[in-house]
Amino acid sequence: MPAASEVPLDFGGAVLLVVDGIPPGRVMTYGDVAAELGSRGARAVGRVMATEGSSVPWWRVVRADGRPPAGHEAEALAHYCAEGTPLRAAGADEPAHAYRLDLSTARWAPS
Repeated sequence: MPAASEVPLDFGGAVLLVVDGIPPGRVMTYGDVAAELGSRGARAVGRVMATEGSSVPWWRVVRADGRPPAGHEAEALAHYCAEGTPLRAAGADEPAHAYRLDLSTARWAPS
């Protein structure tokens, strides 16, 4: 029987491992996480995060346009502020309380 470290992770486990490695104050998009795993499945990453992501820093995975996870904007904002994650105001056509992550400075790519 192989050692635990030799057992390959399923897609969900691999997603959680990547997300757990995102440093404080930095973010990756769903597509970035998928690409890190050699996949184009951004939606599959979203499904994993929706069902299994509560054990990792879920707020560090954002939409491609810099918006935070849907339905968790207020809770995520508290994390972003605590971690010093770069933010920017949302567009003129969005609600006044809306915000986006500044992907040009906050985006992280594992080496």
